[in-house]
Order: sequence, then structure tokens, then C-alpha cells
Amino acid sequence: MVATRHNEPGKPSALLTPKTVLETPKFDPDDRFRRALRERVEQYFTNTGRRPRDARQMYLKTAVVLGCVMTSYALLVFGATTWWLALPLAVLLGLSLAAVGFNVQHDGGHGAYSDHRWVNKLAAMTLDLLGASSYVWARKHNSIHHSFTNVTGQDDDINVGFLGRLSPYQPRSKLHRLQHWYLWVLYGFLAIKWHLYDDFHNVLAGRLGQHRVPRPRGRDLVTFLGGKAVFFALAFGVPLLLHPWWIVLAFYATVSFVEGLVLSVVFQLAHCVEEAEFPMPCPDTGRMPTAWAEHQVQTTVDFAPRNRPLSWFIGGLNFQIEHHLFPQICHVHYPALAPLVQQTCHEFGLRYAAKPTFRAGVASHFRWLRRMGRPDVYRGVRFSTPAGRTLLARDFSP
Repeated sequence: MVATRHNEPGKPSALLTPKTVLETPKFDPDDRFRRALRERVEQYFTNTGRRPRDARQMYLKTAVVLGCVMTSYALLVFGATTWWLALPLAVLLGLSLAAVGFNVQHDGGHGAYSDHRWVNKLAAMTLDLLGASSYVWARKHNSIHHSFTNVTGQDDDINVGFLGRLSPYQPRSKLHRLQHWYLWVLYGFLAIKWHLYDDFHNVLAGRLGQHRVPRPRGRDLVTFLGGKAVFFALAFGVPLLLHPWWIVLAFYATVSFVEGLVLSVVFQLAHCVEEAEFPMPCPDTGRMPTAWAEHQVQTTVDFAPRNRPLSWFIGGLNFQIEHHLFPQICHVHYPALAPLVQQTCHEFGLRYAAKPTFRAGVASHFRWLRRMGRPDVYRGVRFSTPAGRTLLARDFSP
């Protein structure tokens, strides 16, 4: 049975949301695609003799990005005496912090950095030194986002509150008509929001969106509080010993804005673009129309696959399809795995979407934001069922 919903022009798309959105959806158990893909990837590592984790180039990259953080921080706080020296150092520090998040923390948080759990833990804890909680991130990103990618009401990463509409199932307001312009500025406040509000709110509330999460205890609580204390000491305490408070605040805002903007945009180019799908569970059964691996391909888009400098900087996250299918494999292998994934998708009749350049991805995200901000004419698109289809950007009038 296929459920349909229609929407009049200008009506909020919240009317389209099935009642099962508040329940935890289940995926189709058919995982033939995932098995075939896993066999090919395992064969790749057998044939090449490479290790999925503990890659030498990953340890070298870690030394480089952490060195950039320490050097730019030291020069900014202790060396810069003029604004025209401090400003580029602040931008460099923001980019370096983002690089740590993309590379060291991200792989460590997924258990993709090393075969040793304690090494992964240390790598993941670099996020605490950056001012955000590795404990909260692991539950928000690993457990929720990677499980229910682009499922409205489940994936909290596509929920930016009343200020933005990223999914066609989210309610629309008149404010959203301009979101393709103003959201780019708001993206820059992601890191500041993490530092000062989100982590504390989520831990105190014991919730991430609609999902209940346990509050940190024992070592996790020590890591949470200790990480925040170290970050605030480095961000405010040490600089205030040497500089006026208004300069410290100004450069904290600059560094954090650069970091937040870069982190936000990279995520958006993978999931909130025209080619990405936003499947919903069948309102009758609460089940998703596909298996989990197929869902990851449908809801994720690669970009700039031939841009090696960009790929190095953002930790291979321009290969987001590969990352979502194999989050526990170190990102240095994604370029080699991409042809295997693409071939397997073709054989199973799955669309493999990849934007050729970073600029093309940015343009697609811009168009998606603009489309989500306009009054929709909902064209009788069906909720996903095994016999139906999922929601595509082209199902909405321009």
C-alpha cells in the first residue's frame, strides 16, 4: 500500500510528515548489495596488502595538522603584534582546527584511525580540545546520523531549527525564502554554538533531538568537563593574560567562524543537495523502503573526487558515499574504494551521485536551499515503501 499526501502552494510541508516519523524506522533486511560490496573491498585489501587502519600516511597527516594548530596558535597568541599579522593567523588556525576535526577526530571517532581502541579514543578526544564533546558527537554522528541519514525527524544533523529548512518534510516559513543567502553566514556560528550551548544542553537534557541518550558518567564525564576546561583556558584564559578582552573575543569569534563555516559546508555538500534523497518510512509499517547500505547511497553525494588537495584537507569526506558505507576504514583508502563502490552500485541499479567539483557542490546546495525556501507544489509524491519510491528534489516545482 502506498500512502500519498498532497500540499497546496504555500502550505507548510509539515503536513507531509507521516506519524511514524517519531518512531525508530527499520530498514529492509535484504543486504545483498552490502555483502557484494564488502567482499570486493576485502579483496582489495587482500590483493594490495594494505591495512584498513593504522596507515602510515594517516600518522604523518596527524603530525602535520596538529603541528599547524600549535604553530598558528602560538604565533597568534604570543607573536602577533598587529591586526594584519593576527588576522591571517586566525584564519589559518580556524582552518587547522577544522582539519583536525576532519582527519584525526573523525577517523578516531569512527574507530577508523587504528586497530587499537585506545589510539582511536585519543584521536577522538582531540575534539574535546577543540571545544566540542567527543562523547556527544559519537552519539549524534555515529549512532544517529549514520543510522538514519536524511530521515526527517531522526537525523538531527539536518535539523537547524526554525532558521532553516533543509528537508522537504520540514515546515516552511516566509523567512526561508531568503535562507539561500543568510544560512551561509549562520553556518559560521556552528563551532561557537557547540562550545557554549549545544553540548551542555544535550548533556543536561539527555536528548539529541527526539533521541534519548545517556548522560556521561565516570571517565566520560571527566573527559567532557576536562575538555571544556582546557578549551576555555586555551581560548580565553591564556590570551587574556596578554591581550585586552575585546581583542580576545574578536579573534575567538574569527577563528571559530572560519572553523564552523568550513565544517558546515562540507557536511551540507554531501547530504543537502539536489541529488540527495530524503526517504521517509512507510506510515503504515514504519519501515524504510531499502536496506541500510542502499539508503546510504541514496542519501549521500560525493564531490570533487579528483581534487587531491581538497581531499587531503577534509579527510576524504568528499568521498562521502564511501565513508557512509565503510566508516571504520581509514579515509586515506576512499579514492581507491570509490571505483569499486561505483561499479557495484551500477550492477545493482543504484544511482551513484558525484559532483565533479567543489564549486558544483556549493552551487547545488545553494539551489537546494532556494528551492526549500519557496512555496511548494507537492506533486503527489508517495512516501517510501518497498513497492514505491523515495523523495527526490525534482518532485518539487522550481
